[in-house]
Amino acid sequence: MTPQRVPLLASLVVLLAAACTTATDHDGAAPTTAPAPGATAATTPATTPAASTSGAPVEGSWRATYGWAVPATPARVNHEVRVPVTPAPGEPLPVLVEVRVGDHPAEGFSRITFAFRGPTPSYQVGYVPQVVTEGRGAPVELPGTAWLSVRFEPAQAHDARGAGTADVPPSRIGYPTLRGWAAAGDFEGHLSFGLGLRPPGGETLPVRLGESTRPDGTHVVAVDVRRG
Repeated sequence: MTPQRVPLLASLVVLLAAACTTATDHDGAAPTTAPAPGATAATTPATTPAASTSGAPVEGSWRATYGWAVPATPARVNHEVRVPVTPAPGEPLPVLVEVRVGDHPAEGFSRITFAFRGPTPSYQVGYVPQVVTEGRGAPVELPGTAWLSVRFEPAQAHDARGAGTADVPPSRIGYPTLRGWAAAGDFEGHLSFGLGLRPPGGETLPVRLGESTRPDGTHVVAVDVRRG
């Protein structure tokens, strides 16, 4: 090997490494999204009851807290949170710091994650006829033909001055069945979101819930939706 070839080979190694890297992190969600074609059929929420589970996440791992099923009755995961979570003038509740979305075609699902500073709040996810705002009950505009309500408590997404605390992606996601998301309220310790779905063939899509803890101590809750 001549000295002139070493820089060229090093450049090739760097390019190959970059080609094998994706924007998806260990939470299975990415900061940015790429629109994907969607189905157009409507769906009717099923009536299969959902089970409730509880427990704390293990640092550095991901675990399912609700297996693939249809949460017509809201699936609830309970966590004990002692308020205030930090002494004054610290934050009294778990604080949302990030929302991410990611698509997983090979595994057959799309994911949205909610990351919190502080302990993991309790949460519930279920199909609803319409997502409405906390407190006022105003309709929340979402794309798709079926809707999931995602609620956290106790939790907040604002600081002491009322400013938002979370980095968020665009509201229009554009994955095959997970089409969009929207905030639905941040009121008296109740933090709500809506997910807009477009299931194919009139089906009701099963979902999965999971948790993880990042190396920096941030707690992440994931909502997975089947792609078809």
